[in-house]
Amino acid sequence: MVAALRRLPNPRLTGLGAGLFASAVMLVIGFLDWLLFDGSPVVFGLLFLPVSALTALWVRTADLVTAPISVPIAFAVGVVPISGGTGGVGGQAMALVTALAVHAGWLYGGTLVAGLIASVRKVRDMGRRQRAGAAFRKPVRPVRRPAPEQG
Repeated sequence: MVAALRRLPNPRLTGLGAGLFASAVMLVIGFLDWLLFDGSPVVFGLLFLPVSALTALWVRTADLVTAPISVPIAFAVGVVPISGGTGGVGGQAMALVTALAVHAGWLYGGTLVAGLIASVRKVRDMGRRQRAGAAFRKPVRPVRRPAPEQG
């Protein structure tokens, strides 16, 4: 299992790049779900979870805080095709809000996945930095100088 995971790509996206990645993938998933499964919320939600995990895994260490923020935005972007609104902009907006409220469990689950992965990565990074700093600041023995001669 570990060997299979090591063969996966390991890109490092910026915070903006991770948000765009998640939004684009969720929009494509939303359209495919609408075409193939008639807008099944279960299919959409199940595919949202791995996208959330990949977003948190592929974001740069400096931008880890953006993963749990960009994932819910990506969910909202992707749910537009399957929300099923009619009647103009107002009907579409109401359908989107209703879909977000009804599928909040998937939204919270994906956000939790991204938050947990980002937190674990941050804790590991902090430990790695602490160990590197400790190795760099090895205690140096003081140099003994001979006492000055009096005389």
